[in-house]
This record gives sequence, structure tokens and C-alpha cells, in this order.
Amino acid sequence: MATTRRRTHPPPLVAERVRRIGTAGFAFIPNRFLHDGFFAALGPDQLRLYFVLVLAADRQGMSFYRYEKLCSLLKMSLERYLRARDELLRKDLIAGDGTCFQVLELPNRIPDTPKPLRNSHQLELHDPATVRDLVQQSLRNASCQHSDTDVDNPTGWHHAGKKR
Repeated sequence: MATTRRRTHPPPLVAERVRRIGTAGFAFIPNRFLHDGFFAALGPDQLRLYFVLVLAADRQGMSFYRYEKLCSLLKMSLERYLRARDELLRKDLIAGDGTCFQVLELPNRIPDTPKPLRNSHQLELHDPATVRDLVQQSLRNASCQHSDTDVDNPTGWHHAGKKR
């Protein structure tokens, strides 16, 4: 008969300060969040928003913080907040109706974990830094072309037969 070995844990370092879920709150994050890859699948803004929603939630996971309060707490722009919120919704970690959020029980698996970007074409389509650089280059090129236009023709458009 096989015996199961039980792992023994050392005693707490500060026994009088062992964490408890008390009456003042109910925030917790299950170990699966780390061990099943949810932590690794989230970016910094997503992790921060998720953590605040967990801290603010009641026993049913409900949080009534408005987006202004969340942006202020997180020192996050509205644009970054929206991207983080949308990813948490897409990954099925939270639900929301515009007035409140519910932190959900973790799903069985992480939905659609993105694959690594491996070539310049994929980076041009999906990497925010590369996309931003391409847009900035395009704007600089357009600005240079605009500065080369005639004073009499600031649009840069030329009629047929007129030489530039």
C-alpha cells in the first residue's frame, strides 16, 4: 500500500500576524491565479486593475468603484484603464455592466493566451510600440513632404501640366 507523504510547513515567522479574512473585507486571490498561469498572462495594468477590484470587492466579488476612482487610484489614463478592463473582461476574470464589476471565480483555463510575436510583420500588426513607431515615421514623412510644397500651393497638389 502506497503511503502519501505529507509536506510539512514551517511555522509562521510572526504567529500573531497570520492573515485572516475578517469582517472588514473579503479580498483574496486563489493560488491558482499564480500556479495556473493567470498572473503571467496579464500585463502590468491588467494586474493592477484586477488587484484593486479584488480589494474593493465584497463577498460576491462585487465592486462599485467608478472608472474615475479606479483611474485615480491606479494613476492610470482612461485609455490605459479601458485597455486593461477590456482584457480582463475578454479573459473572463471580471464581468461588468457599466456601473459595477464582479470579480469572477477563475475560469478553467486562460482564454486565448496570445502567441509570441516572432517576425516583423506580426510586430507591425500587433506590437503597440512598433505600431506607434510606424505611425510616427509616417507623420514625420508627411510633415517633410508638406514642408517641401510651394508657398503658392500649400496643399502640395498640382494641376496637370504644372511642374513642381
